[in-house]
Amino acid sequence: MPNTSDESLDPQDWPSLRLQGHRMLDDMLDYLATLRARPVWQPIPAPLRAGFAQPLPQEGRALEEVHARFMQEVLPYAVGNAHPGFFGWVHGGGTPVGMLAEMLAAGLNANLGGRDQMPLEVERQVLHWMRELFGFPVTASGLFLTGTSMANMLALLVARFRALGPAVREQGLAGAGGARLLAYTSAGAHGCIAQALDLAGLGTAALRVIPMNDQFQIDTAALEAAIVADRAAGWQPFFVAATAGSVDVGAIDDLNAVADIARRHELWFHVDGAYGALAMLSPQLAPLLAGIERADSIAFDFHKWAQVPYDAGFILVRDGDLHRRTFDAPATYLRRDTRGMAAGSPWPCDFGPDLSRGFRALKTWFTIEVYGAARIGALIAETCALARYLAERVAEQAELELLAPVALNIVCFRHRAPDIDRFNAALVADVQESGRAAPSLTTLRGQTAIRVAVVNHRSGRQDIDALLDAVLTLGAARLAIPPQ
Repeated sequence: MPNTSDESLDPQDWPSLRLQGHRMLDDMLDYLATLRARPVWQPIPAPLRAGFAQPLPQEGRALEEVHARFMQEVLPYAVGNAHPGFFGWVHGGGTPVGMLAEMLAAGLNANLGGRDQMPLEVERQVLHWMRELFGFPVTASGLFLTGTSMANMLALLVARFRALGPAVREQGLAGAGGARLLAYTSAGAHGCIAQALDLAGLGTAALRVIPMNDQFQIDTAALEAAIVADRAAGWQPFFVAATAGSVDVGAIDDLNAVADIARRHELWFHVDGAYGALAMLSPQLAPLLAGIERADSIAFDFHKWAQVPYDAGFILVRDGDLHRRTFDAPATYLRRDTRGMAAGSPWPCDFGPDLSRGFRALKTWFTIEVYGAARIGALIAETCALARYLAERVAEQAELELLAPVALNIVCFRHRAPDIDRFNAALVADVQESGRAAPSLTTLRGQTAIRVAVVNHRSGRQDIDALLDAVLTLGAARLAIPPQ
């Protein structure tokens, strides 16, 4: 018999829940359909912020009341990455299809740590697609994670296991026989690479940061020279992380050159492709990633260029057996069998630290199934075309100057002005607070830059034009302010 007691959290009135659920869904679809008419971002009023510092409620409220509060106090004050005028960071815009798939996953409430269940086959299907996309063997392993920061760390741990052997799992670095491990990456790499060294117990001092060339790529001659010098000094180089789509300018390292160096010196070759790796979906852009198929591991996010709702990170590892041996931890409550719910191993919990795992694969599977790889690849190429359009328009404005070549979809420029760094920092805040567009700031070789990342599938030339108009008009207004 169904539980009809007051203790159940299921509703007593299912028809009412269905009606309210339809309203909630309609509100979100209306929101997505009218994004361009809304501010990209707006500051949070102090009274609303204070309203989210209240004591723990002891009594519940009606669902419609809580939903109304969400619509009035939460939705209008999000960071705005679904908006076509959002260019601040490499955030995907999401899609209605992904949103609906997320709802299905939440209703199913599957734990994808293990057990014999069809949701695991959905995740394995995505893994199969990624092996195909990147030219990896059928024995390669893969895992959904929160994002590339975690995926980079898992890659480092697999590389550490290969370098130090199984003893590192029991005895830690103390049992490594005095090994002095070193990792390498570019000065343009994401900060999570250094964080991974920290969390793995190696320390950030075990990361050699290699300078960049004029194209903001890792200097491969400097990389090889550093490896040779470090080995001669008694260190054990073991890991190199190349970047496919750098955080500041979108640069892609020369992956074939890095792969050659890694092979010569027996280093683990990892690619941090947080967003750039999925340029492989575009026949136009894929040649820029030549050499990625030689990687020992690749980390990337579906929630960026593939437009899957947050979060949906992924790691792909060439040696699936090595990956499993880095993390598997048999326990009596995780007993495996050939039949029943204990069948179907190895399980995802054998390839990473999470036992409790959400069904991230479903929204990814839905997105790829509904839109297809070709369409996703085409929109990725279109964001790069929009970046080139912006760069052309910037070059036409006497008030502006480009600060870096446009490799993919990121444009870095600045407004000419006295006290130029302070001026551009203030100008970006002006543009954000206007609600018209949302660029961000970065620093390139000591210069403050306006950074525009074109990621959202909803963005078009009209949104690029609106951004540029905001920069120019608000820049002129700021220049007109009398000096104090």
